[in-house]
Order: sequence, then C-alpha cells, then structure tokens
Amino acid sequence: MARRNRNSIRKERIIMLASSVFVLAALTVTGVYVRNNNRAERENYVLDFEAIEKNGTDTAENVMPAEELDTLFAEVGTDDLDYDPSFQEANSQHVENTGEESGLRTKISQDKESDKKDVKEEADKEKTEQEKKESAKKSESKKSEPAKKQEEDAEAGMFDETVDTAMSEDVQAEAISTTVQPNLDFSEEDGLVWPIVGDVLINYSMDRTIYFPTLEQYKYNPAIVIAATQGEMISAAADGRVTSVAYDPTIGNTVVMDLGNGYELTYGQLENITVSEGSYVSVGDGIGTVASPTKYYSIEGTNVYFKLTKDGVPVNPMSRLQ
Repeated sequence: MARRNRNSIRKERIIMLASSVFVLAALTVTGVYVRNNNRAERENYVLDFEAIEKNGTDTAENVMPAEELDTLFAEVGTDDLDYDPSFQEANSQHVENTGEESGLRTKISQDKESDKKDVKEEADKEKTEQEKKESAKKSESKKSEPAKKQEEDAEAGMFDETVDTAMSEDVQAEAISTTVQPNLDFSEEDGLVWPIVGDVLINYSMDRTIYFPTLEQYKYNPAIVIAATQGEMISAAADGRVTSVAYDPTIGNTVVMDLGNGYELTYGQLENITVSEGSYVSVGDGIGTVASPTKYYSIEGTNVYFKLTKDGVPVNPMSRLQ
C-alpha cells in the first residue's frame, strides 16, 4: 500500500514537471514570434529617402510641359470637360470676374463713389457754416469804439438812474418817517394813564425803606408794583419812543420808553412784547402782556413793575397817574 502511494506521487511529480516544461516552451515560442512581427512592422515604417528622391526625379521627367497641355486641351475642347466659365479659383490674382459678379462689383464701386461724394458734400457744407460763424464773430468784434462807448454810457446811465431812484426812495422814506414822528414834550403838568387796572402791592418809597414780602427785608422802592392777571394786556401810559427792550433778572422782560424832556418810563414783568427799539408808541397802545412773576416777587404774585424817572432820578408815578 505504501509502495503504491509512492509510485502515485512520483507520477504526479513527473506530470507536473512535464507540464511546466511544455508551458515554458510555448511561452518562449510565442515571445519569439511576437518580437519578429514587431521588428518587421518597425522596418516597414522606415522611409527610404533615396528611393523617394529617385522616384520623384523619374516622375518629373515623365510630366508633360504646360504648353503641350494647353495644346492638348485646345484640341479636345471644353465641351467634354466639367468646367464652369464663371468659376473663380480662390486667392488667384489672374482671374477676371464675369457675368453677375462683375455687375455686382461695379454696383458696389458706384455705391462707394456715391458715399464718398455725399461725405465730401457734407464736409463742405459744415465748412461753409463754420466760415459763416467766424465771419459773424469777426464782424461783431469790429464794432467801432464810439459805439461800444455809447452802449457802456447808456448802461451806466441806466444804473445811475436806478441808484438815484433808490436814493430818492430812501430820502422820501426818511422824510415821511420824520414827519410822522410825534413831538415828545412831556412836562411836569402832563399826567399818566394807568398801564393796567389793579391794586398797588408795593408803593413808591425813596425817602424811607419799605418791606418786600418775598425778600423778607426792607428796601427803597423807586417804582410801584401793580397787581395784575397773567396774560392781561399792558398799555402805554404816555406817548413815547422805545429805547430799550431787555431782560432784567429782578423784574423780568422790560420795555423802556423816552417821553421827552428827560422823562422815561420803565415797564417790567412783561411777555409777548409787541414793540421794538426805535418804534413810537401812542398812549393807550398795547406793548405786551403780563408775565408770571420772577422769583423776587413770588409772594407778591403776578404784577406789573412801573417806574418813572427824570434825567435818571426816580419820580413818584402816583403823583402823575390820573
């Protein structure tokens, strides 16, 4: 049994070895065959320049001259050839157009000539217009100096007339304002009207001090403090000219009016003032409304401060109030 197994193994080895040898031989033969074929193909790709040059020379010797070809075609004629007389060879410099193509070229040439002519006429027209404009400018620049001077004088005269008219209007306005100015001539005999109806809260006192409730102290008082209602209209107590519209921390917004002969009236605790500096006011005209009191008169309440002076010296207004 063991001998039989050994013989079987030996046979298998021999078979495998023989198969390997066969396969190697087949591969070797195939490789040689493929190599020879590739070499043959590469040899076919090689150009033999000598043979080509030789063949070209032989061909050139066998080519028929051009004159003989023309003679041959003349004898044969063009009727039997596939030839189109209107055919033009591309990029040929010796081919003449015939038929419709020649007519088309002629038309295009005529159109170009017409366009050139139109362009030229347009340019000539523009040139003529430009020359006319330049000629007009030159003619305007050649105006005589006397004419220019005359025009300048006329313009200057018009300007002077306007200035004269304006000055004349200013003079007339000044004259009118002068004529309407009232004659301020307040005297000792003249009286005052109450600027507002109300009780006197603090009377005039320059000979002795008087008590101020808000300040809680005694002071001299060069005016009278009249009780009023906020927003009530305040009227001018006499004819006069407004010399000052200002604000005072103690008595608020104030209006000072010149009555003439050194007399002045001062109104305090005002708002919505309707007069301005330099304006003339007649007796009874409104000059503003009553404002809320300043902090110096908070206890006294809403009031009107009313003071009369002569050359800056306080005068008791109660002696003049009617």
